[in-house]
Amino acid sequence: MSFLPIYRSYDWKQIQTEIYSKTSADVERALSKTGKRSLEDFKALLSPAASGYLEQMAQESQRLTRKRFGKTIQLYIPLYLSNKCCNSCSYCGFNTGNPIKRVTLSMDEIMLEVDAIKAMGFEHLLLVTGETGPDIMDYLPDVLKMIKPYFCNVSMEVQPMEQNDYEKLIDAGLHGVYIYQETYGPRYAEYHPGGPKRVFEYRLLTPDRLGMAGIHKIGLGCLIGLDDWRTDSWFTAAHLSYLEKTYWKSRFSISFPRIRPAIGGFQPAIEIRDGELVQLICAYRLFNENVELSISTREQEDFRDHVIQLGATALSAGSKTNPGGYVVQPQGLDQFQVEDNRTPAEIAGVISAQGYEPVWKDWF
Repeated sequence: MSFLPIYRSYDWKQIQTEIYSKTSADVERALSKTGKRSLEDFKALLSPAASGYLEQMAQESQRLTRKRFGKTIQLYIPLYLSNKCCNSCSYCGFNTGNPIKRVTLSMDEIMLEVDAIKAMGFEHLLLVTGETGPDIMDYLPDVLKMIKPYFCNVSMEVQPMEQNDYEKLIDAGLHGVYIYQETYGPRYAEYHPGGPKRVFEYRLLTPDRLGMAGIHKIGLGCLIGLDDWRTDSWFTAAHLSYLEKTYWKSRFSISFPRIRPAIGGFQPAIEIRDGELVQLICAYRLFNENVELSISTREQEDFRDHVIQLGATALSAGSKTNPGGYVVQPQGLDQFQVEDNRTPAEIAGVISAQGYEPVWKDWF
């Protein structure tokens, strides 16, 4: 069994039409539910009709988040290991066609970065690379074994792999994997014309391989700006529902990456306003009170400060999006521009000022 036949049973245009056809009555019906909300309810909460209910959604999102997670915000930081990539994703600064210097950190350079990250207080580390092919398995297990003693958990956002590769990485200390489909829509091929990532189905089934490998946490999401964000988010929720039922021993998270400026000058096809992104975050929380919701430094300071009380459970802080960005090579080679450049200590202070606890270390 896999998500593929479920995905194929849905029609993108039909789902999109149904979302945009929802009425105020549908939204009120979804909001009035006291038990678990369905994917049909999620359509209503995503719909334009729900924009007039944002305050009510925000209050319920806050209540459910505090019920499940308390008043805590997990802090994490990415460590970019390499900007080498064999894909030609039109929106990414690491696109193989972009004339940039390609860098892969050595083990000594990685430890310099680790020392800087540890000095900031982090215990949650996210390793990031471009897609470099099968040779990555000659590199990542050694990296994990070297740095795992310094962190309570290490996750990855790297290329899709086979189940046996994930099993090897789990044995080396891997805690979680974030794998974004980017878009579930018909424009996927347009944005991924070359490289292994052009194979939609292989990427779609990566969370299945992760679940079968027994990974502790799986992160999902779509890249907001490639296609209709409401429809893409509904498909992400459908994917999440399937995975939770099938791989119930794993935990799950949702991220909300908006396209940011990057080398190549890509312009998003679809814009999402801040109020709409708040609606999306709250809709996910009302749909699933157990899923972790992560907000990265792609977002501006004021927005991130605002969502601390609206459903977010994890924030990145102090992020650099280039290999060696903390010590080894602090300038240039960024995958994309960040918007929140505050220090981790400053962000922790903002969290505390709102009556929440910044969590640096979490063993679960």
